[in-house]
Amino acid sequence: MIRHIIAAIAAALTVWAILYMAKLDREVNRLQMIHEIIQKSKLEVPMAKKAVAPTPTQKPQKAEESEEEKKLKVLKEKAGRMSAFEVSATYRRNCASCHGINGGGAVGPKLIGKSKEEILQALKDFKSGKRKNYVMYGLLQQLSDKELESLAAEIASFAQKLKKAQ
Repeated sequence: MIRHIIAAIAAALTVWAILYMAKLDREVNRLQMIHEIIQKSKLEVPMAKKAVAPTPTQKPQKAEESEEEKKLKVLKEKAGRMSAFEVSATYRRNCASCHGINGGGAVGPKLIGKSKEEILQALKDFKSGKRKNYVMYGLLQQLSDKELESLAAEIASFAQKLKKAQ
């Protein structure tokens, strides 16, 4: 009789262990999917070259670097002035690279012509994680609700500003 009880306990523990391992396997798969999504959403940002002291056999490349830096600076200045109207530093820093300097869309969707309420709700949903977009989530975490509201009002005014500029 005791052998049967021990066998039943062993069988129950075996079933429990199998179910527990299956649960862990599902969690690992979910985490792997999340990791893949995060890897896909990472943006590569080129970093400035580190200054290295030239060895006696190397010639200094300062002239080439300064020329490259000048070209990069000119491009940055041009990109900042391509707007048909003035936008805030917050929009330019957080939004313009994906949604375009005028809100016309680029990588991200077109924002121009949307209402303040629609934009504000979308921003709040991205910030809370209700709408899934890791780039938007990361950018909006640093902004307060007041900043989100002013950003939504600014974006909603783009259509009027564009009409005035033309």
